[in-house]
Amino acid sequence: MSDAVSSALFARAKERIPGGVNSPVRAFRSVGGEPVFVARAEGCWLYGADNTRYLDYVGSWGPMILGHAHPSVISAITEAAAHGTSYGAPTEREVLLAEALCEAVPSMDMVRLTSSGTEACMSALRLARGFTGRSLIVKFSGCYHGHADFLLVKAGSGLATMGVPDSAGVTEAVAKATLTAKYNDLASVQALFDAHGDDIAAVIVEPVVGNMGCVPPEPGFLEGLSALCRARGALFVLDEVMTGFRLAYGGAQERFGLRPDLTTLAKIAGGGVPMGAFGGRRDVMSLLAPLGPVYQAGTLSGNPLATSAGLATLALLRDRSAYATLEATGAALEDGLRDAARLAGVTVTVQRVGSMWTVFFTDAPVRSWDDAARCDTQRFARFHQSMLAAGVYLPPSQFEAAFHSIAHGPAEVELTVRAARDAFAAAR
Repeated sequence: MSDAVSSALFARAKERIPGGVNSPVRAFRSVGGEPVFVARAEGCWLYGADNTRYLDYVGSWGPMILGHAHPSVISAITEAAAHGTSYGAPTEREVLLAEALCEAVPSMDMVRLTSSGTEACMSALRLARGFTGRSLIVKFSGCYHGHADFLLVKAGSGLATMGVPDSAGVTEAVAKATLTAKYNDLASVQALFDAHGDDIAAVIVEPVVGNMGCVPPEPGFLEGLSALCRARGALFVLDEVMTGFRLAYGGAQERFGLRPDLTTLAKIAGGGVPMGAFGGRRDVMSLLAPLGPVYQAGTLSGNPLATSAGLATLALLRDRSAYATLEATGAALEDGLRDAARLAGVTVTVQRVGSMWTVFFTDAPVRSWDDAARCDTQRFARFHQSMLAAGVYLPPSQFEAAFHSIAHGPAEVELTVRAARDAFAAAR
């Protein structure tokens, strides 16, 4: 469903923007209808171009853990903008943010800022190759690490949404440098090491997958990956673009007690302004130019607006009290959605880790991409349409995690569950 103003804007957009959107999943192709064009946002609410209000569970795909337009973040951005939006030169805020990131994530001795999560993952893996002198990367089917050529192999996110297993334009030679394993299946990783161990530079993984829906790790899986990498001389890379500062102040690695060699960050770390980062062991990071031979650069890296927003956001999360609130809200949503489905006579699987969650239209737990691919996407589309009509804005894909913020409270949970009762009935 879409309002008339959004529909008119979408028609104009399709004339000048491929598909009418600047990121594919926003096009609503997998759920039907047309996208809502957003005019403004505040707290846990989005306002469409016709001023219709929607309860938001996308949160700009993860960054808005404090809710939209938090006064402290807006004030920090406004103050920074008054002094200029970009310098292409070092600033104190870059130093302060680097210190804050390394303090929050103890596995990072040093960090390099970028302008996106894609850049962070691409650069971290280039660095892993440079450090190890090896050529191959291991990733997992259904995990998405940005749109660098060599990572668009059995990726999740928009590729899964559109049913596209790989991307045109990625050459065979580039694709061969990436090996794929099955998430939550250590044996599949062991088999790759047995076959290619001396050539594997790194294993990269979303510690909690968000790009095929919310899929948690099985006990021992992440620890086993770390041990395999250590035993075979490969680097263990955690993609915390989504989970960083989301599942704990120190990210998934704090929650699960991990110490990766390299970590990638974005989203919350930039306070909702475009920013990414990658960091890790000092001996590895010291290979980056200008110290070492691995080149990485970016005109807008360390942008003053992004560093200001990131610092303001981290300051509000540092005492960790927000995470108890997020957990309580998540538990209420999880229980309420399960009850709503049961009352409607619909079998679904609700999976959640902290403030990440997904309603899967399947009768079995989702532990890998093979499980996710069996979900009934048509029923999800009907569910999504009904929720949107009731004013609840969910990710427009079965294969994208939903997020809530500290601005979501009991009243919003009640509204969501009430809407879900009718939406589950409509999805039958």
